Amino acid sequence: MDSGLVCAGKQLLHVDIYIDEHQPSRGILALLSRLRPNWKAQDIQMKTFTEGITNQLIGCYVGSLLEPGCVLVRLYGKMTELYVNRDHEVEMFQILHAHRCGPEIYCSFQNGICYEFVRGTVLDDKLLRQPSIYRLIATEMGKIHSIQPKSGRPVKPVLWTKMSHFLKLVQSSVSSSPAGQWYIGSSADLQKVPSFKTLSQEMESLKRHLSQIDSPTVLCHNDLLTKNIIYNEKEGMVKFIDYEYADYNYQAFDIGNHFNEFAGVNDVNYDLYPSWELQRDWLTAYLESYKHSTGREVKVTEAEVTQLYIQVCKFSLASSFLWGLWAILQSRFSSIDFDFQRYATARLNFYFEKKEEYFGLAVN
Repeated sequence: MDSGLVCAGKQLLHVDIYIDEHQPSRGILALLSRLRPNWKAQDIQMKTFTEGITNQLIGCYVGSLLEPGCVLVRLYGKMTELYVNRDHEVEMFQILHAHRCGPEIYCSFQNGICYEFVRGTVLDDKLLRQPSIYRLIATEMGKIHSIQPKSGRPVKPVLWTKMSHFLKLVQSSVSSSPAGQWYIGSSADLQKVPSFKTLSQEMESLKRHLSQIDSPTVLCHNDLLTKNIIYNEKEGMVKFIDYEYADYNYQAFDIGNHFNEFAGVNDVNYDLYPSWELQRDWLTAYLESYKHSTGREVKVTEAEVTQLYIQVCKFSLASSFLWGLWAILQSRFSSIDFDFQRYATARLNFYFEKKEEYFGLAVN
């Protein structure tokens, strides 16, 4: 049975199929018989992409992945419905596609979605640091940040709601010792993490400090790691993919979050965090794009770059803290082969290491 989900004024096809994450081929073929009825089952090829650490992603095509019409099938990760609003994700897909900033979404099904394949190269840590490419990323983010909410409705940054929700989920899912100390991992490899009391106090401290900073609320990706950026060298452009966390949020959070991702995912190394020189160049390209896209004078001053740099440093703390909580949750629920315990420790350690320094930076 098929139905529809109405988002952003357009009804999206919903196919009432559940796809087994361990043996997905059969379910995917049934889905493609609706989406691509002209494709013969024996001609369909599937490629599993391994970059994701939340969901399973499978590219489906006839002939070549480079030909038009390829379909990406995304199977939602285990228990992700606890902290991802899937209806909102679909709405973000449709909004970004309408503004030519994202791929078309084709349909949803019981445990996932199908959308247009974006041609290009998935970024890696080296490409991320190339000036010609990071300026494209800054420019694209500036465009997305300029997208106005429908009918001029007021919007609130999602950061504190999301962080509070993550913290509550952590509280209900993590085992503690009689002394109140929290642990994650298997009994053979338990890792100590800060207590609920400590994490709650840190969240309130962040909220007090960052709420005083005048960072605009804009449409943000909120999860711009390298694997969510596709670079098309032939067309000289980048596109952002995966909108699970896309929402209105603080401008400086989206940028600070992206800068944190320079440290990598599989083997987090904060020596790779962008230098002041790289950030200054990146932020200049961003401000030129954001000002142009919002119809303002494009000239960017050194004072504007410095002010945004300080805001970004401060909000990068919130990013480290948020994804530290997320990784604690993933270590409890995810079936994906990834060391979430180590990732949680790296993100939270960097937060505690940088907190005093970044809180001490003066904002004009």
